[in-house]
Amino acid sequence: MIARIWKGRTKPEHFEEYTQFMIDRAIPDYKSTKGFVKLTFLRGRDEDFAYFELITFWQNMEVIKNFAGDDHQRAKYYPEDKKYLIDFPKEVIHYEVFAEESVI
Repeated sequence: MIARIWKGRTKPEHFEEYTQFMIDRAIPDYKSTKGFVKLTFLRGRDEDFAYFELITFWQNMEVIKNFAGDDHQRAKYYPEDKKYLIDFPKEVIHYEVFAEESVI
């Protein structure tokens, strides 16, 4: 399994609105991709910024290419992101998941 990690920032006043956008638009897009396993969506804020970190889990790198394109290291953005995001990191990070535990 491969974990794909993306980070982004918005203005604090866009905290809830961007969260809802991700729930309504981005999460269904991830879930509709064959080979998608799960995701963890993190958020936080301070006085200056709202921070978002999205960790998606995929069966393998080929599945990620089906989602993100041949240049799978590049971050995938939606047109609506221009309304919210302060900067657009060009690349994401991938890690091979070698262990997973849960107490829930």
